[in-house]
Amino acid sequence: MSAATRAAWSDLVMVRRPDGIVWLHLDRAGASTNTLSAAMLDELAAAFGELEKTPPSGLVIASAKPAGFVAGADIEEFGRIASAQAARELVERGWSLFDWLARLPFPTLALIRGHCMGGGLELALACRYRIVVDDPATRLALPEVMLGILPAWGGMKRLPQKVGAIVALDMMLSGKSVDAKKAKQIGLADACVPPRVMENAANTMVMSGRHPRRPRLIDRLLDGPLKPLVAQRARKQVAARARPEHYPAPYAIIDTWAKYGGNALAVPADNPASLAAILRSPTAQNLVRVFFLQERLKGFGKPREAAAAFMPSHVHVVGAGVMGGDIAAVCAQHGMTVSLQDQSVERIAPAIARAARLFERKFRGDDRQVRFALDRLIPDPAGYGVARADLIIEAIFEDLDAKRSLFVALEARARPEAVLATNTSSLRLEDIAAPLAEPSRLVGIHFFNPVAKMPLVEVVAGERSDKAALQRAAEFVRRIDKLPLPVRSAPGFLVNAVLGPYMLEALRCVDEGVAPEAVDQALLDFGMPMGPVELVDTVGLDIAIAAGRALAGDATETVPDRLARLVEAGQLGKKTGQGYYRWEKGSAVKVAPSAGSAPVPAGLADRIVAPLLAAVEHCVADGVVADADLADAGVIFGTGFAPFTGGPIHFLQARRAVTGKPPAGSGT
Repeated sequence: MSAATRAAWSDLVMVRRPDGIVWLHLDRAGASTNTLSAAMLDELAAAFGELEKTPPSGLVIASAKPAGFVAGADIEEFGRIASAQAARELVERGWSLFDWLARLPFPTLALIRGHCMGGGLELALACRYRIVVDDPATRLALPEVMLGILPAWGGMKRLPQKVGAIVALDMMLSGKSVDAKKAKQIGLADACVPPRVMENAANTMVMSGRHPRRPRLIDRLLDGPLKPLVAQRARKQVAARARPEHYPAPYAIIDTWAKYGGNALAVPADNPASLAAILRSPTAQNLVRVFFLQERLKGFGKPREAAAAFMPSHVHVVGAGVMGGDIAAVCAQHGMTVSLQDQSVERIAPAIARAARLFERKFRGDDRQVRFALDRLIPDPAGYGVARADLIIEAIFEDLDAKRSLFVALEARARPEAVLATNTSSLRLEDIAAPLAEPSRLVGIHFFNPVAKMPLVEVVAGERSDKAALQRAAEFVRRIDKLPLPVRSAPGFLVNAVLGPYMLEALRCVDEGVAPEAVDQALLDFGMPMGPVELVDTVGLDIAIAAGRALAGDATETVPDRLARLVEAGQLGKKTGQGYYRWEKGSAVKVAPSAGSAPVPAGLADRIVAPLLAAVEHCVADGVVADADLADAGVIFGTGFAPFTGGPIHFLQARRAVTGKPPAGSGT
């Protein structure tokens, strides 16, 4: 190793080892992760040119960052693209560079540990070999579709060649990642090795002379003469969940692969799948905006000082119902010891059973990890864990007196430095904290159902909540891979405060004779992930009434007639099998409209969305969230509000810019 020679650029370090192998370490200056900026692409081109002049025995490309291989292209640079020509030049640069890498006259290998996303995976795909490191952080994906754009640096061409068209299209059209073992299983990686042998494995493979894995015959057919059939099937699947006018990128990916060999540069400029059409579309601009909103939310959970980072090893959850049990399960899934308290072991048992199913889904094929996670989840009917916990989360029923009594008891037994948190969805923190000796200790950590799937968690500040406790709560939220949104204690906080009027207006339309299916379809067409009537059924009709009364100051006249009748009859939605819909095997049974059905009123979606938009503006004006961008982020990640719009406030501003007025009925 002493005879090795080194050459360094700003973002790369090249090491020529005595055995003739060159290691090219990616190390973007001044950043914790590698992204493929214009400067790094230039340096890669310089490195390839130098290697062509003095060819090595083999080339290994690896990361010098502990945080991963490459997180993708530099999204900030992408966001600054000002013209279609500039966008095309960026694509040409990456496409040509990775084509050059694929043509180098010596074996090349990408050693991947940690995240390998977007352009990072396209870089790896251009190498002859890929080794993935068996590490929980190793994930590979082409997630460009989630930004409304295409994997245009060779991914649409090379990924189907490596893993087959079906698997490749699934990855590209969903943006889903695969872990190290899955990457090896599907043929994306040539080997999956433990960290301790990764360098030796890379040296051995790059010099092995092995022929790259040849796709199976069926994969060659599907990526060849059978392409039209595969593309037709893929379009039908995409159409079931995304309209082309809302999300053009997945359709463009299919067409670019099927008709132009995965080369986005070959698509004619007047084609809807062209680079100009996709990269400068409103959807792409709005989804990039959503990406930065998400990054801002993540920032709230970053420790202000590394030495003071909150690393809760023990979490105590009180309340083993669906919400509390699932909060406990998610904490255990992320490595924390969790004690789960309720009145008896029998009440806790269903939560443990649900947790086991969650762990089996999350740790597919790894029975040891499932067992370890279950071992971390401890039934604790007597509440012994309170005295040891770093964080205590209350998730009992919405009753002020019950919560007050509980927190008085918890405060007396908890460690002085433990964070006390309530998962209340409708009660004021000030009211809950009133009898505490130190009311400042109480913060809100408000999850949404289903806990395992919903990315947003509201971190609620009461009038006297301690800032340090709020910061620790936000850091905890990031530790379990959720997005913390700071909100002020107010009825419904942000998400429920805007969902309530939206769902209420939808149910009023049903009372007026519009079929639930028609209401839901109108909002699905608008871009919502689920119709509002189905959402009410999913939440529970009794919970919807309770939340509505809390938000409306117990005004019973706000309850729609049909909703009241269903609740009185015990038909509470999905959990009872009957609500506005009949439910079978977890799905709503919907009836297609008959020929004699009443027509859907014009502007139905606008009417139902308008109260939501007005409520979001009121929350911003009232300081429930700090600004309009955070309101957009919260409503997108907390309700699923159509991401292609850029968020409700952004949508309102765009609508006003075009029409000069907001949607009818918004009250603004």
